[in-house]
Amino acid sequence: MLYEKPNTMRPLRTDVLTMTPWFAPIVWNGTYNLDILNAQFHQREVRIGLTVFAIKKYTGFVQTFIESAEKFFMVGHKVTYYIFTDQASDIPAFTLRDGRKLAILEVPSYQRWQDVSMRRMEMIGDQSRLRFIHEVDYLVCVDVDMRFSDEVGVEILSDVFGTLHPGFYSASREQFTYERRAQSTAYIPKDEGDFYYAGGYFGGTVEEVYRLTNFCHNAMVADIEKQIEAIWHDESYLNKYFLYQKPTKILSPEYLWDNDFEVPGFLKRRRFVAVPKNHNAIRSRRALQGVSEAEGKFHR
Repeated sequence: MLYEKPNTMRPLRTDVLTMTPWFAPIVWNGTYNLDILNAQFHQREVRIGLTVFAIKKYTGFVQTFIESAEKFFMVGHKVTYYIFTDQASDIPAFTLRDGRKLAILEVPSYQRWQDVSMRRMEMIGDQSRLRFIHEVDYLVCVDVDMRFSDEVGVEILSDVFGTLHPGFYSASREQFTYERRAQSTAYIPKDEGDFYYAGGYFGGTVEEVYRLTNFCHNAMVADIEKQIEAIWHDESYLNKYFLYQKPTKILSPEYLWDNDFEVPGFLKRRRFVAVPKNHNAIRSRRALQGVSEAEGKFHR
């Protein structure tokens, strides 16, 4: 394999932070050579699982999600799509690339979207222990109401990774919407915090994802017993976990974006973006469920 020699005196990017204080890389376009990484991961014959939850009307997003993943996600690698759904009959059939397959995991339906959001930690954890550990090496856990719009490859894989929230990548820690009630297990004081991580994109080895989801689920259970619901549900507990169990890699906002946001100059690629929705229908459904209309896809 021929490629340009790395130059120790010339950083690949100087306009953005590419390394955390605990030596975890932050992945941006131009900071890695995908050919080298692909060769390394092919040698190991790595298997990747991609999980999404398609509950109730969100089954309507599955086709766009899978079709875009087939075009851009982990091309050339072994992938299993795990779709958690309460409506298996609504999941269409797909023709997948060689080495890729789809598994449908039937789960209960929940009245409120907050319950779906919080219970997914429990369900990913359970399946990690019972099934995923035998079938894949890494898990990537994302939201289904998204589409891949550019390459997402093995550069994202690490022991445990999180993703910078597109609404807070330049915010101060005081502005982060962490859980601020001290009685909650998700509580983070205003003078603590590294980054604000999005709940809709995390992953790592199956073992590490199990540890993460198990922590979040147990923390939620402890709060439920105190009749507390964290401000941003599973995302709040994810941020608490990453504060004290630092991720070994962080994905930049390239990997999670909403095209309704103004695009900053340093954002060279938008790899995974929110799918435009019928917001009036979503708001109506949320209003029926007692959810504030202010709660958007990516809150700021």
